[in-house]
Amino acid sequence: MAGAVTLSGEAAPLTVEDAARVTGAVHSWDLSSGVDGPGLRFVLFTAGCPLACAFCHNPDTQSMRSGKRRTAADVLDRIARYRSMLRRVDGGVTVSGGEPLLQPVFTEAILTGASQLGLHTALDTSGVLGHRASDPLLEATDLVLLDIKAIDARLYRSLTHGRLAPTLVFADRLAALDKPVWVRFVLVPGVTDDPAHVARLARHVAALGNVSRVDVLGYHLLGREKYADLGRCDPLPGVPAATSAQVAEARELFAAAGLTVS
Repeated sequence: MAGAVTLSGEAAPLTVEDAARVTGAVHSWDLSSGVDGPGLRFVLFTAGCPLACAFCHNPDTQSMRSGKRRTAADVLDRIARYRSMLRRVDGGVTVSGGEPLLQPVFTEAILTGASQLGLHTALDTSGVLGHRASDPLLEATDLVLLDIKAIDARLYRSLTHGRLAPTLVFADRLAALDKPVWVRFVLVPGVTDDPAHVARLARHVAALGNVSRVDVLGYHLLGREKYADLGRCDPLPGVPAATSAQVAEARELFAAAGLTVS
């Protein structure tokens, strides 16, 4: 694959050959459709995350040690194999995690290279490390999938062991840039599903003005086996999976705020 990959902080644009020296910890990759961006997506899962979300269904991606070192050039070469198919079905590339902004230079290289391949690009992030997203990184990003775990700061901390404020600051920055955003919210029965909480989040999201879609994702139990395999305790023991009725109720609250809901 030929072309230039421009990385912030570099004195000059990098060729794809130069990108061989830009490396990152990659957990895995997959082809998917639905909630990872429009159309069929090449989804790159980076390894490592500063949060420890109680409802994380991929706890195996939380440590950078779970990943393998890959160069940006290697990943872009793999993406290029799917270029024609992805373009034909209006798909693209999504960098997910873990938390991709834990590795901002690598993430920027992948998004920039994918954009130069003529592919739609998406960044899936919690926003907690939004300050690490350079302007060039965001310029190479067509869509941000912003995971907002909760709108109450205390609830957010109890769920993630992190702070809500950085996510909200990043959301405001994206709004100021008029960067298209899909907000993703996990509905956990008895934890995040209080109607007043959901309605408050809906109002906040609607006020941003750049959120084109909200995905309400029902909590499921698929991660419990992974916790057991890792020798870790389930952070939400006894919490049931969200029912379709509970998810539908939350979706109605977002829709009532004037948002497009999936």
